[in-house]
Formats: sequence, structure tokens, C-alpha cells
Amino acid sequence: MGKGGKKKTGTQRKGFWGFIDNIEGDKVVWIIVFLLIMISILAIFSSTSLLRQGGKDRMDFVSEHLVIAGIGLGLIFGLYNIKKIGIFRVLSQLGFGVSFALLAILALHVRIPGVIEAERINGAWRTLRIAGFQLHVFEVVKVAMVLYLAWAIHGYKENRLKYGKTPLQKRLIYMYAPILTVCVLTLLGSGSSAVFIGVILIATLLIGGMPFKEIALAGAAGLVALLVIVGIYNATDGKVFGKFERIATMNSRLGAEYDAGVRLKDVKPKSREFYRIMDEIKQPYSAKIAVHEGKLFGKNSGNSTQKYVVSNIYGDYMFSFLVEEYGLFGGIIVIFLYVSLLARGSTIARLCSNEYAKIAVGGLSVLITGQAFMHMFVNVNIGPMTGQTLPLISHGSFAFLVFCIAFGVILSISRMARKRIQEEEDAAIPIYDSSIDDIQASMDILEQIDND
Repeated sequence: MGKGGKKKTGTQRKGFWGFIDNIEGDKVVWIIVFLLIMISILAIFSSTSLLRQGGKDRMDFVSEHLVIAGIGLGLIFGLYNIKKIGIFRVLSQLGFGVSFALLAILALHVRIPGVIEAERINGAWRTLRIAGFQLHVFEVVKVAMVLYLAWAIHGYKENRLKYGKTPLQKRLIYMYAPILTVCVLTLLGSGSSAVFIGVILIATLLIGGMPFKEIALAGAAGLVALLVIVGIYNATDGKVFGKFERIATMNSRLGAEYDAGVRLKDVKPKSREFYRIMDEIKQPYSAKIAVHEGKLFGKNSGNSTQKYVVSNIYGDYMFSFLVEEYGLFGGIIVIFLYVSLLARGSTIARLCSNEYAKIAVGGLSVLITGQAFMHMFVNVNIGPMTGQTLPLISHGSFAFLVFCIAFGVILSISRMARKRIQEEEDAAIPIYDSSIDDIQASMDILEQIDND
């Protein structure tokens, strides 16, 4: 027995592998995190062309991403080392307030030079610049609202919510009204983000065990309302709701055709209309070409041709780039990592004894995996353009850091379920754990028998 009554084992590891053994939290999620970041670094290096883009060369992009990856890992380790779930729960109740404040500032186009400024990028109001730092509001809202709902559902089940006399009133005040408010405000800047956030938050409610019929009715009502708005916009040729630019953008993307053969069939070559259409379909069409040319094993690292056509292939079209360079095989590996995260997240959530922890892990796992698959669907021409990045792989400093926060929360909470997960795995797979001393003793006995 050593100091403190702890038994010493003959196989206690030191150095790097000892450090790995001592890492708590779910090791499968840790492996997924490190693999995604390593893929990201390789992909950013390979997907940036040798030509200067926006005043930056390849090494500028790589160096910037390495710094962001380092900061992201720091965030993950920092959150992972928080051992009290109560800290997350207290902070989570601020999720709706923070989301509402940021979205309201964005919607009102607030501009206080040097302090906070709403920014219009690519025809949409999506970011805020706070003291020189660019903050992507919708990325914050995704994670903040999932954690907020985890707090609200936990408080609802524990009967801790102050406002509302009946259970339905409490759900309306603390869950449905915040979701509707956030989705409406998000719609002003991005239709696809509003729909995506709404779907993820509805999924979080289902994970929390809220009434299915009630949620289905609310979701159907929201979908019908959106279709009615688009229908009125089309019926009036944009006269109604024409002031809302994102309605027009969403409407055009829903009916967009990205097949060059179809769009250019009756267009005169090299005419102004020809170049306008080519510019419009260049990125999604080139993404399809990248996927097609990747075939089974790809062109190998650095041999992509579409990265010279699609200016931000390392962002919105990262998956198509990965398939072009590493083929269907590489694409399946990436898909497997996200599916594994969802499966592991569901296991962690199921074995959490705390309701808040269960909903937070489940909701964040669905968020990360859901965004990954939305990104992939767009890249292979299933669904309209959305501008969603590939979590922890695409270039994009703020989005990358936000997803690092999500992973940090998952890993911190997984500590709670660690023992139960280990017990379940031990029960499923017999493990024969012998020390070096035990093995040596057995070998000595066998040797003695042979000598006799």
C-alpha cells in the first residue's frame, strides 16, 4: 500500500502514456476531438492555394488556424477541468438572455464605433464586432440555447421555475416562447440558420422528454407559418415581405437550380447573362465537381483543382474538398467520426444521473452531428445552400472556438458518467486485468511444473 492507502500496481505508467491514462472524461470523445482537429490542420494546409487570397498566403492561413486550434484545445481542457456541474447549470440559465441581447443588437444594426458594431457580410447581418473582435452571433445562439433549454427542462422537472401556474404555462414561458423569439430574430439575418436552430432546439426538447404531440404541433405550426410567408412573397412578386431580404434569399435558394447545363441552355455564350449565371452557380457546381472527381480514394493531398475555383472551399465546402483529395474512403471516415460522436453522446446522456447533464450532452451531440450532416448534404447537392461549416474541421475562427466550447462541456459532464460507462463496458466485455507480478508468478509456476 502506498501513501494515502492507494494500492500501487506493478504496471503503473509514466510519461506520455501515463498522462493519457490519467485523462478523465470519455476517451472516445477525446479521440474524436483530436482526430477532427488533425484533419482540420491538414485540410486547411492543403485547401489553401499557393496564390495569395485576401492579402494572405498559405502559411498565413495555416499559422492562423494553428493558433485557433491551440486556443480551442485550451478552452476544451479548461472546461473539462470544471468538476462541478452546478457551474454549467447556473451559466446556462443566461443562455436565452445572451442570445436575445446579441440578436436584438444585430437586428437593430447597432453601431457604436470602437465598442460594438453590427456588420453586414455577404448581404446579411450576421456578425458583431466587439472591441475589434468579430463575433458570429448565430454560432453563439446555437450552443447557448441548447444549454439554456437543458437548464429550463431540468428546472421544470424539479419544479423550480417561478413563473407560470400550470405545467403548460411554464413550458410556454420558459421553452416555447424563447425558441420562437430566437428563431424569428435569427430569420432576419439567415433563413437557414433560423430553421436549423429551430430543429435542433425541438430535438433538445424531445431529448428532455417534453410532450411529443405538443412539440410536433408547435413545429408544424412554425413550418406552416414559414411556408405561408414564402407563399405570400411569391404571390405578390415580393411586394409583401419584400423589405425582409432574407425571405427573398431563402426563397431564391429553395428554388435554385445549380446544374450549369440547365441554367445555360438558352443563354448566349460569353454574354453578360452567361457570366452572371456562372458566377451564381460557381461554388455549388464546383463542389459537385470536386465530389465527382474524388472517386474512391481521391487525388491525394494537395492535388485538388477545385480549390482554385471555390474561393472559400476550406469553409462552406470543406467536405467536398476532403472527398476530392481523399475520395469516398476519406469522406466515410469523417462521417464515421461524427456518427461515433452522436452514439457516444447518447451513451453518456443515458448514463448521466443528473437531468441537466443528460439533456446538455444529448442536445450538444445532436447539434454538432446535425450541423456536420447539413454541411455534407449541401456539399453533395442535397438541399439548398446554407453556409454552415463542418464542425471542428472547416476554417472559421469563431465557429471553431464555439464548437470547442461544446466539446469541452460534453467532456466535463462525461466525468459524471465515467464510472457507469466503465461498469457497462466491463459487463459487456470480460476484461482480465493482471499485473506484471501476477503474470510472472504464473510463468514461474508453469516453469516449475515443466522442470518436475
